Amino acid sequence: MKFRVERDALADAVAWAARSLPVRPSVPVLAGLMVETGTEGLVLSGFDYETSTRVTVPAEVADEGRALVSGRLLADICRSLPAKPVDFATDGVKVSLTCGSARFSLQTMPVEDYPNLPDMPHSSGTVPSELFATAVSQAVTAAGRDDMLPVLTGIRVEIDGSAMALLATDRFRLSLRELEWSPEQPDVTATALVPARVLADTAKSLTSGTEVTIALAGTGTGEGIIGFEGQVGGGSRRTTTRLLDGEFPKVRSLFPSESTTVARVDTATLVESVKRVSLVAERNTPVRLSFEEGVVTLEAGSGDEAQASESLEAAIEGEPIAIGFNPTYLLDGLGAIDAPVAHLSFTQPTRPAALAPAADLDADPDLDFRYLLMPVRLQG
Repeated sequence: MKFRVERDALADAVAWAARSLPVRPSVPVLAGLMVETGTEGLVLSGFDYETSTRVTVPAEVADEGRALVSGRLLADICRSLPAKPVDFATDGVKVSLTCGSARFSLQTMPVEDYPNLPDMPHSSGTVPSELFATAVSQAVTAAGRDDMLPVLTGIRVEIDGSAMALLATDRFRLSLRELEWSPEQPDVTATALVPARVLADTAKSLTSGTEVTIALAGTGTGEGIIGFEGQVGGGSRRTTTRLLDGEFPKVRSLFPSESTTVARVDTATLVESVKRVSLVAERNTPVRLSFEEGVVTLEAGSGDEAQASESLEAAIEGEPIAIGFNPTYLLDGLGAIDAPVAHLSFTQPTRPAALAPAADLDADPDLDFRYLLMPVRLQG
């Protein structure tokens, strides 16, 4: 195998393909990155039996072949190379990498021991890449991070014709993002529970192209795999991952159908206020928000400890209410709103509050994204 490739294209591709390689692989070859040349140019791929990555890069191929090398070491080397073309060639059980006056010789791993990557499922449809990245970043806000509850570390993808919904919850908050996509079959229906970390990384990495192809194999949670593919920089990037097993909780009904209090607050102002006031909130203690007569008052701290309070203008409809939230969870929700105004609706101080984006203080909320947050019981 022998080829030449642009340094920046190689470094980006190696970093992307190697990002999901296991730190402590169950077998040594899983720490490797497969380097192949053929009609597609340069192909780099990685696999840990759960998630696979495959990226193609334009390259000048002199001799076709393949080699398996340490993925993380190759990524470190490529990141440090000077801005010159890179020559790559196999030499027995080693590969040589030359860039300007820099030369590296790397030991290869046995190619025959490397597992075959799963095939990309048949395309289910496409979605604009920027829209998909934004939707996933909003949905993943509420995904769980406790591996002892693996079902909650996933995002539930629901497909019904041209409608797609992404749901996530960690039991303390819930996110729901709805969007339109272009399915291959207009009457398609499917559900999948996708690892949140993989979905977030993949959606973010495919924004350079115009659209993302989504391919789903199997129609139920825990069956088959899901694949994502996009065109980036003259080549393609593809990820497949196994779906999570287990029953995702039925959470849609938790969103209240009506509210007793509605508040609209400037999002950026509220975020800065929560950050300031929460500086005195001790671990696991809430920030208290009191809504009444066009003002929301934020308070934290109590007794002989440090205390803080701040009042902001707000458009309020309905009954006055005082409610407490975990400040981190509240900031996560406000950050995901990504709109000038935060629309907050309440029923009772002990019931979840719903957050949604709004264009201005007089506008109706955009219910394509909703964030439900459990309150923290206030003392006294």
